[in-house]
Amino acid sequence: MSEKHKYEIIIYWSAEDGAFIAEVPELPGCMADGTTYADAVANVEVIIDEWIETAKELGREIPEPKGRLTFA
Repeated sequence: MSEKHKYEIIIYWSAEDGAFIAEVPELPGCMADGTTYADAVANVEVIIDEWIETAKELGREIPEPKGRLTFA
């Protein structure tokens, strides 16, 4: 896993999609899939870069990574 990004990534198996899904809760809409767990992580690293690049181009704020999120 890359040390480049510090955002939390949630990974789960989706039987409906037949793939692992990797979501980045701190970056709305940022997610990727992969046929393996490792593929999903690698793919979401690329999508994080693209998400940040697009946000910069649009002049949008890029959230600072908060680390582990807590759910009630």
